[in-house]
Amino acid sequence: MTETVTTPIVRSPSAPPALGGLGLFTVLLAAALPLVDFFIVNVALPTIGRDLAAGEALLELVVAGYGLAYAVLLVLGGRLGDLFGRRRLFLGGMAAFGLTSLACGLAQGAWSLVAARVAQGASAAAMLPQVLATIQASTTGARRAKAMSLYGATAGLSMVAGQILGGVLVAADIAGTGWRSVFLVNVPVVLVGLVLAARTVPETRSQHPEPVDGAGTVLLAVSLLTLLAPLTEGRAAGWPLWTWLSLAAFPCAAWAFAAVERRADRRGRTPLVPPGLLALPSLRRGLVLLVPFSIGFSGFMFVIAVALQSGARLGPVQAGLALAPMAVAFFLASLAGPRLVARHGSRVVTAGALVQGVGVALLALTAWRDWPHLGFVELLPGAAVAGAGQALQLPVVMRIVLSEVPTARAGVGGGVMVTTQQSALALGVATLGTLFLSLVPHQGMRDALVMTLLAQLAGVVLTGLLSLRLPRTVG
Repeated sequence: MTETVTTPIVRSPSAPPALGGLGLFTVLLAAALPLVDFFIVNVALPTIGRDLAAGEALLELVVAGYGLAYAVLLVLGGRLGDLFGRRRLFLGGMAAFGLTSLACGLAQGAWSLVAARVAQGASAAAMLPQVLATIQASTTGARRAKAMSLYGATAGLSMVAGQILGGVLVAADIAGTGWRSVFLVNVPVVLVGLVLAARTVPETRSQHPEPVDGAGTVLLAVSLLTLLAPLTEGRAAGWPLWTWLSLAAFPCAAWAFAAVERRADRRGRTPLVPPGLLALPSLRRGLVLLVPFSIGFSGFMFVIAVALQSGARLGPVQAGLALAPMAVAFFLASLAGPRLVARHGSRVVTAGALVQGVGVALLALTAWRDWPHLGFVELLPGAAVAGAGQALQLPVVMRIVLSEVPTARAGVGGGVMVTTQQSALALGVATLGTLFLSLVPHQGMRDALVMTLLAQLAGVVLTGLLSLRLPRTVG
């Protein structure tokens, strides 16, 4: 009698879906769009104001409305991607971004433009967290490190390129569209992105999806709005009573948000921002550093656009192209970044802060010495050095922030990082922009620009000091 021994078949867990080269290009293209659109309007604002008869406060809402909706909804967008599928949210968010861009380009009045910009920011908040989450969920090892470095490089380059592209498009006046082309240009890009995404971006989601934290979502939105809305609109509106009441409410809203999140965590529920994520040293320290870096970045971009057009009397093309050396240097330095990180770890961020500090000091010296004769040639040394320093910081910090985030929480981790970045970008325009515009009537354009650049330099020094607390090795 023969006994047959049957060996049970052990099924290995299915491998995570892989993100190919074309898929990575597609998600990075989508990552560029929201950041380009945050900065692309800076050089177009004077033309928009004339065409739509919009005052300064309304023009600031064109920028702030987009930034506020984007920042407030990012964490929720990441959670929804974890819950319903990141590819699905990515495609839906991208399609909505294209439609709202079309609405911005066709707006017939200032308030309709503001409304379309708010909707555009909300659609970007649905799309962008899925980029980081997809990279985290569908790449591993060296490929993930390379993808995160490319994401960081794309983010930084997009912020500079957006301002340059805005100037070129406004001056080109394609088919008589004028400033509208800065929004309409998104439509064909989105159409291409949707076709590529449908073919190349894999579907991923959390294996244990967590429900949406309604109370946390509302309180986070209230916290960000009570801080950012008065800071972005206060100066142009003359600091009415509501701005001071809103700022006074911010600490209370922030405390309530933190208390609700901690209570939800203690009761075994799933908070919007799990305290366990913020307990990760790499994420916590990276986010703290990202704040002064982003404040300085966006504040500089806003102030230099105003100074070059209103003070140095450059046209939109010249004002945009004056920053081309910063974009080129950023791109070239970002290519060397991964090799430097492999050898020196997070000390590359410290070196980058030193280099950026030298660049900002050169820009301040140039503004003081050559005003009002500022242009491509005069700004080239400082802009190039500052751009190289920025490239050695931003991609590395983004890698560090997400290095320890579990794949199951990739969406919310990415949402927290981009919310911090976007809030700081809005704060940069509000704080450094307000400082500059407040100094102009009393100090003159040149001294206001120099003093604002020195304030940014102080932020760069703070960034360098904070970089010393980063984990030495970069995952």
